[in-house]
Amino acid sequence: MPKHTWTFKGRFRSRAFGWKSSRLACQRLKEAVAEIKRLAKADLVTAADGAVMLVERIWPALESVDSSSGALGTAVGRALTELLPVVINAPADRKTRDQWLARLWQAIEEDGVDYLWLVQDRWGELCGWGEVASHWANEFLSQLRTAWSDPRPGNYVRGASMCLSSLLAAGRHKDLLDVLALQRFPFWHYRKFGVQALLAEGRIEEALAYAEASRGLNQPEAAIDAACERILLDAGRETEAYEKYALTASASSTGLATYLMIAKKYPARDPKQILLDLAESGGDSGHWFVAAKDAGFLDLALEFAQTGRTDPRTLSRASRDLLEKDAKFCLQVARIAIQRMLEGYGYELSGIDVIDTYSHFLRAAATLGITQDARKDVFSMATKAKQSGAPFADILIRQCSPGSLQ
Repeated sequence: MPKHTWTFKGRFRSRAFGWKSSRLACQRLKEAVAEIKRLAKADLVTAADGAVMLVERIWPALESVDSSSGALGTAVGRALTELLPVVINAPADRKTRDQWLARLWQAIEEDGVDYLWLVQDRWGELCGWGEVASHWANEFLSQLRTAWSDPRPGNYVRGASMCLSSLLAAGRHKDLLDVLALQRFPFWHYRKFGVQALLAEGRIEEALAYAEASRGLNQPEAAIDAACERILLDAGRETEAYEKYALTASASSTGLATYLMIAKKYPARDPKQILLDLAESGGDSGHWFVAAKDAGFLDLALEFAQTGRTDPRTLSRASRDLLEKDAKFCLQVARIAIQRMLEGYGYELSGIDVIDTYSHFLRAAATLGITQDARKDVFSMATKAKQSGAPFADILIRQCSPGSLQ
């Protein structure tokens, strides 16, 4: 294989990053991935060798870094997600691939915090040939059978995912399902290989049932829902997939991200109905305010703001940003924001936040030609709220007074 000079090689030395270097390490990982992917466009085999080299260096380089925030683990996972296909798809000969596998296995054995779990999960694909995958499966299978047959809890086999992935890649579906059946309790991280084995044989209903039977204490419900949803979508059963799994399988960190994910998977479904379904699925309807606003359903956004508990700052920003589009909407959401601030909602609000929201409210009122009525409305709200000791009431009363600068 031709030699290539990698920039990342010098940066990923043993203990290259210190305890407080998580952010730098994440950046260096991103740069290394970009470097490898650039070369992959011209020389896939050399790029794949570079990816293997980076995997080898991940634990030695990152061993001393504080990874408690989870950011570094996420960055490693993202890097592996992008680079493993490079190795899998590289047109390497058998000798080269065997060398890669040996190096990767050594890296897995030395990995102190399981950074490389994704490598194990895709081991069968990395093998390249069915007979190679079968060989690697046999390296662990007897040990796995013994451990999972033992009635005593706590047995652990390093390489369990590698074995299951290899059995799947080798087409040894019966062996895979048989060894999974030995587990005392369902464990989705392993049982997902059983689902794939059943799907490979076209046994869709059995795959769905197997996935559903994987639920249990501490099992990832959203991941199981996502797997079931994907099975149904691939089978063309879109309505069933949506009704049973879509709203739970696509849960993300924000309402907007969740909505966009579902809308992308179900382009034929009415986006407004998706938002209504999400709001009715439980929780705070105000969580979906931003999604409705950004989707252009301002009537729905207003409804969510009124019935839910959207953060007052979020409502204030919406009032500011949409003035030219819909002044009435801006007036209404700014008023709700002011009311919520007076009621004590919002995280670490300041007087500046209240004044800004009031200014957005007045600009919307001026656009509608109702400035005096709007000022009186807020004055009345603040005066009433002051009687119960509401925060920020005095600030709003001063802002509403005839002598204030508006």
